[in-house]
Amino acid sequence: MISAETMFYFSASIRVGRKLASHRNNAIPIPSPFRKSIESAWRSSRQNRGDHGIVRALATGDPLVTSSPAPSRSASSFSLPPDPLPYLERGSPAYWHAAIALLFAGYATFSLLYCVQPLLPEFTKTFGVSPAESALSVSVTTASLAVAIFIAGFVSEGSSRHRLMTLSLTASSLLTIIVAFLPSWHALLFVRALEGLALGGVPAVAMAYLAEEVHPDGLGLAMGLYVGGTAIGGMAGRVVSGILADFFSWRVAIGGIGVLGLLATLVFRALLPPSRRFVPRAGMGFSHHRTALAGHLKNRGLRCVILMGFVLMGTFVTLYNYVGYRLIAAPFNLSQTEIGAIFVVYLTGVVASPWSGKMADIFGRGRVLIAALLLMIFGVVLTLSSSLPVVIAGIACMTFGFFAGHSVASGWIGLLAKGPKGQAAALYLLAYYIGSSVLGSWGGHFWTIAGWPGVSGFVFVLLLIGLGGAEYLRRQERHVNA
Repeated sequence: MISAETMFYFSASIRVGRKLASHRNNAIPIPSPFRKSIESAWRSSRQNRGDHGIVRALATGDPLVTSSPAPSRSASSFSLPPDPLPYLERGSPAYWHAAIALLFAGYATFSLLYCVQPLLPEFTKTFGVSPAESALSVSVTTASLAVAIFIAGFVSEGSSRHRLMTLSLTASSLLTIIVAFLPSWHALLFVRALEGLALGGVPAVAMAYLAEEVHPDGLGLAMGLYVGGTAIGGMAGRVVSGILADFFSWRVAIGGIGVLGLLATLVFRALLPPSRRFVPRAGMGFSHHRTALAGHLKNRGLRCVILMGFVLMGTFVTLYNYVGYRLIAAPFNLSQTEIGAIFVVYLTGVVASPWSGKMADIFGRGRVLIAALLLMIFGVVLTLSSSLPVVIAGIACMTFGFFAGHSVASGWIGLLAKGPKGQAAALYLLAYYIGSSVLGSWGGHFWTIAGWPGVSGFVFVLLLIGLGGAEYLRRQERHVNA
């Protein structure tokens, strides 16, 4: 949704810096002149082993060691040639070019993805479809995005990072513009599904590019700018499309977002430095991936966290999909511009994610996850009010709780996974976007049957299921720490 992978990527980037700092300061004492040479040798060993490369290791916190026996601790044993491919150092022009380019990529990706969400009532009027059918314009895109991210996570090691992201942004922007001219509902859904497949190239590769090219000392800031871009895009896609639809039409709104996406792509392409440290290579065989995925699915705790992603994202998207129908009708009678302005509360996620991380360190992940789900439940109850300020407060509580819960759950993946952590993260994101697609669509049936009380009741029950899973995880965490 800041989106699905947005807070996952942010929390992963924090773990990158901490893990690298830990190994640099506390592992084998190595004089600083030899440090880059050792890191270069480690990268080569990871590539020779056929793993998914430095990116997965960094993002999941794998130790900075090779597969060979531990060498002598003396500095003389590390007589390796200097690294010929330096990082993008923080403060250098190339570093800022890369960071700003990825900010524009994040903006374009999530503005294109969610620009239709405030327009669902307009689709109902134009095409004569039900609210549940209208929500498919979001669901088919997130479903195809889930598949694209899952596949790209395994095959992106053989393609140019720069080229793949540029093609992804260009294709998805053009497809968004095409949507504005389509005469039929089914054609619109088909193109939106293609758009989800095209968009998958950015979330799957953006973090990989930064982790490979940017020096660890500056990775947190660069990743933060990417996260900020996704937050701005998630909000702008909703707000700008709502304003344009109010003053012109939904077709102008979607076309305008597509044009802005193309402009952002041009800036991205002009600024992003070419990959210097990435070496394309073939991925591992299907049997390896199948065995690793089967091992993850046997892990009960990991299955529970994956369920959290399904519930958190599914309930969040369901609320945002249908709250527009509630606010556009009596007693609120809001315009599209006013509804779009309410989506500014989406930015509470920028505060929620780091806050929940600090609280998890103090009180434990299980307790913070339970608190986040309880806040979401409280927010859903508030949306039943006939007072607009109370409803807005409910949306804000739901949003804050979602990002807090998602941050904690995504951070738990690496701790619970006993096999390749990158594949465990891919499973989490797959469930995350399937929840968005399936539950976001089902919510429309509850709207048709019982209006907003039906939608809020549906979300309430799902959150109770999530609460049960969070309590199980809390007990497991207490048992491990005992």
